[in-house]
Amino acid sequence: MHRTRRIFAGTLAGVACVALITGCAVGTGGGDDSDANYDADAELSGSLSVMGFSGVDEVATSRQELAEQALGDVDVKLIEGDLDLQQFLSAVASGKPPEIVYANRDQIGSLAARGAIVPLGNCIDGEGIDTGVFVPAALEQVTLEGEVYGIPEFNTVQLTMANADLLSAAGLTVEDVNGSDWEAMSEANLAMTKASGGGLSVIGYDSKLPEFMPLWAKANGVDLISEDGRTAQLDDPAVVEALEWAVSIYDDQGGFSAVKAYRDSADFFGSGNQFATSVLGAMPMEQWYVNVLNDVSPDAPMAFDTVHARGGETLAYASGSAWAIPAGSANPEAACRWARVMTSTEAWEAAANARIEVREGEGKPFTGILTGNSEADQMIEGMVTSGGEPWDTAVAKMYEANGSTFSLPANPADAEFKTALQDAVNSVLNGQATPEEALAAAQETAQSALDDAWANLESGN
Repeated sequence: MHRTRRIFAGTLAGVACVALITGCAVGTGGGDDSDANYDADAELSGSLSVMGFSGVDEVATSRQELAEQALGDVDVKLIEGDLDLQQFLSAVASGKPPEIVYANRDQIGSLAARGAIVPLGNCIDGEGIDTGVFVPAALEQVTLEGEVYGIPEFNTVQLTMANADLLSAAGLTVEDVNGSDWEAMSEANLAMTKASGGGLSVIGYDSKLPEFMPLWAKANGVDLISEDGRTAQLDDPAVVEALEWAVSIYDDQGGFSAVKAYRDSADFFGSGNQFATSVLGAMPMEQWYVNVLNDVSPDAPMAFDTVHARGGETLAYASGSAWAIPAGSANPEAACRWARVMTSTEAWEAAANARIEVREGEGKPFTGILTGNSEADQMIEGMVTSGGEPWDTAVAKMYEANGSTFSLPANPADAEFKTALQDAVNSVLNGQATPEEALAAAQETAQSALDDAWANLESGN
């Protein structure tokens, strides 16, 4: 699995950045003209500056080498560090953007609406990119008004991860905490929670708010935004019920602040992590954490399952990254070639082989990579090596989850929408509002932002 924690660590900061600068015009939605600048027959030359991507491991560098070979004499320059949205938008506004940018998929809608990135129709046709191989939820997240604005790379899903010893001691199994029965999960939370010395000593269950609110809403049968990305549904009674339940998990353990303080004290990426030290019963978590646990605490008493909706079906909230071409890119042909090769099945095969070589050298199993490319995923699943239980189950559940994903649709106000949602959840967690009050206020804010953004997009402003 590819460790993508840097993407998630930057998501909230990126959302806040976009929200702060939405009043500063970058473009006027003139993407069609910019897209027309792509020439499929052009001979590649010049340079390609890449923003937001760093070749930090063998999964990245193996694909990068193939991309550079495909670009021939083009001089590739990686701009160090994660994507800085303010820096990127300033570069676009100044007329000197990078040739290609690596962004979170949930940023694509806002960037496209602002004219900061261009539609990729000509690029896709010219390079022969088969969009049918991409995970549907990933492709939907980079598609605005029927135009594809990003080439998906990597996919992230959630698994139910649990401490098998704590489950067993409480007379439970992982099925009791996989999401299919919220009453059972509340009871399991109480059964595993322990306190000593006036504070928590074991967190029974962590519902992972605010970041997984979309997951719990969907598990309760409702989308936070309509399929066309125009109508907020934050005040839907099913969303209110989902937030009430997810918050009650913390209330039953002394409140969110108590759980968060104890959670934050754990050695999350080290051998003293909360599962290895048996101070956490269960939580939903992104699949890359399986590899962390296998690396630093292979003997931890783990149990894995997918996350389930209340109806019992497997469910996962998909997120990840994508390649996009900025408006005014000086070398769109090289940028498109780079995006095609980096996300191709051949490149992912090379990445998997590189990762297998490293894992074999460490005496550890290869646990797969989720790519956003369904064809590549199927191939790589067949390359996985056994690590014994419970790790083989974790890998199987990862691929099962990857086949049952959803995402929030791209929309021109995705940053403002997510800020409204997160602010609402945080206000409830902090005791400042009830779920119904917070979501009603968030609904008004989010819908207003959507209405304004769609109106601006359709008027060409």
